[in-house]
Amino acid sequence: MRDAKVYNFKRALPRMSWHPHNLYNLWRRSFGPLQKITDRVEYKETLNWRRWTAKSLLRGYHGDYINEKIFKRWYLPDNLPDVRPPAALSVDANASLNKWALRDNAAEMTLKRAEEEKRKGLAPVGSLMFSEVERRIDVIIFRSCFSHSVYDARRMIIHGNVLLNGKKHINPNTRLAPGDMVSVDPAAIRFLKDRPEPEDELAEEADDTSQVTANATEDEASSSEAYEDAEAQGTAEAPEASETKSTPEEPKRIHSSRTPSTVPTVGPGLTPFSLPAYASPFMFIPAYLEPSFATCSVIYLRHPTARPGYSEIPTPWDADGEIVRLTWEWYSKRRMRIRSKSQLARMPENRQ
Repeated sequence: MRDAKVYNFKRALPRMSWHPHNLYNLWRRSFGPLQKITDRVEYKETLNWRRWTAKSLLRGYHGDYINEKIFKRWYLPDNLPDVRPPAALSVDANASLNKWALRDNAAEMTLKRAEEEKRKGLAPVGSLMFSEVERRIDVIIFRSCFSHSVYDARRMIIHGNVLLNGKKHINPNTRLAPGDMVSVDPAAIRFLKDRPEPEDELAEEADDTSQVTANATEDEASSSEAYEDAEAQGTAEAPEASETKSTPEEPKRIHSSRTPSTVPTVGPGLTPFSLPAYASPFMFIPAYLEPSFATCSVIYLRHPTARPGYSEIPTPWDADGEIVRLTWEWYSKRRMRIRSKSQLARMPENRQ
């Protein structure tokens, strides 16, 4: 299987997955013993080594199943957008113009906005180098929480369980355009199925039930024997005492603390929902998606963007940190710029 060793503890690379091993690797990289390597605290290695390590960390999460040569040719942007702030003269001119027009509130809001942008700094555009990867239909299905990993989303597409704008689509490399709608077959979503109970729990419940039945049978037999012995002896007692003795004691019932497995977890006609363990840290929806869990569909609204202090590209690393900066420095010297006609014919589907 292609993704059999993606959660290797030795490499400890975070992936697009809800797997508990992936969460453990993410903890090791963020707070565990590998945090020192991730944060680049020690600069004993060469700059080229640090760039390569940062590239490995980012590519392990963003499209690790995409060949490196294909990624540099079709998914890496030619350049990053220019987010340098406008000249301060334009802000002062607008403020003075608003004051001259007796728009004091507008002037105050303009100055306040300029101070806030200056405080936040530049937008973290380094993470936008993976905006083309986020447009892929398999990544969109994973971001919409319809699959527990991007590898499972690819299987769903290849097996024909996904519709693109109402038509069957089996190409997981397609990059969506704003307004495209992706629908997923609910029967293909794993956590919308009944979770089978482990065989050990079923065996323990059966043993408890048989033990309760055996104890109740023994109590009934002992009470009936005592009642027959009392009648044979013919002991004369008060009427009240004879009535109390003539009535056999009810057997003690042992109630099991376990819930029987025959009790349904959901009502009739309702869809079962069994969320995988440790999935809550990954349950979020990006701002550029509009999912509908009632119909198992999602609409790709627009391309992801970035603004000062915030990036819409989901990533386990700091969007404006050193790892992203070193990765862009690595790719800026190794970008593949030549695209001949034969290469353009092999370009993955791009709906713009």
